[in-house]
Amino acid sequence: MKKLKTPFLFSIAVLPIAVIAGILVSMYQIDLYPAEVLEQVLAQLGSTSTDVLIVVGGIQTAVYAFLCSFFGCMLARKLGLWRSLKMEKKPLALTLGLSLVFGIVFSLDYWVFGSIYPAIQESISVGLTPVGFAASVLYGGIIEELMIRLLFTSLIAYILWKLFCRKAVTGEIPAWVYVAANVIAALIFAAGHLPATISTFGSITPLLLFRCFLLNGGFGLYFGWLYRKHGIQYAMLAHASMHIVSKLIWIMF
Repeated sequence: MKKLKTPFLFSIAVLPIAVIAGILVSMYQIDLYPAEVLEQVLAQLGSTSTDVLIVVGGIQTAVYAFLCSFFGCMLARKLGLWRSLKMEKKPLALTLGLSLVFGIVFSLDYWVFGSIYPAIQESISVGLTPVGFAASVLYGGIIEELMIRLLFTSLIAYILWKLFCRKAVTGEIPAWVYVAANVIAALIFAAGHLPATISTFGSITPLLLFRCFLLNGGFGLYFGWLYRKHGIQYAMLAHASMHIVSKLIWIMF
């Protein structure tokens, strides 16, 4: 039972944030849906009120955030990746400093790729509402890190460990296992954005493919590195901070 205590308490602690994040994302998506698509979705739920979508979004996000937190924490503890959730000065300063730089770099998407594909600038502008701002910070910064880093990266590392280094005990697992898991998770996460990219632009070009993997995979490697070196809390802080910096730049300029 002691082995389950930390995963359970951590999962319970993230539930309020998950509910709020799910509600905000649902509200944001409702604003993006064309009227006919929204009607079809509501018809499938047997309702005419968008409040149902918001409630469902909050519940769904809470459920998979709980599951990702619980099982991700258990895997992280087995792998030696779980750290105390307290923030330390040096890792905190490093995280905030790098996230400021990467947030500025991320904001250039509007002017670099957006100058070639106006749809990018349009989608960024739509996301600068208070709801869109808060949704990206909470959902991207917290929920996505629980899913991609804490659970998915840990799961890949665990599989690699058991397949290739099963004789190694916790604390002696080769570094390449964690590095490979981080790269694989980042690439799969980036590839998961390809359907949305195709839906937005109607097709995929080499430049859009590069952008997709650069923004979703490249920054994911940074978050994964923080997770491995300092703990999941720093990965979440970095992800959330990067969204805050980039969106503030877009709002100002």
